Amino acid sequence: MTAIEERRLKGLLKSAVIEVLEERPDLLRGAVAESLEDVALLRATKAGEDTPPASRARVFRHLERGT
Repeated sequence: MTAIEERRLKGLLKSAVIEVLEERPDLLRGAVAESLEDVALLRATKAGEDTPPASRARVFRHLERGT
């Protein structure tokens, strides 16, 4: 692939991505929301590694109370 073809392809791809984001901003919002959820889950998992294990009964008590 020549440099000119590569630049043209890069420009076309960039235009396509911009067009999709303009027409479907929900896709970007969804991706950002999912990323934030992943970060929160990772942090919760790391925090849980430093705490003692909970009993099954304690987990279900919390689930039943909604806390």
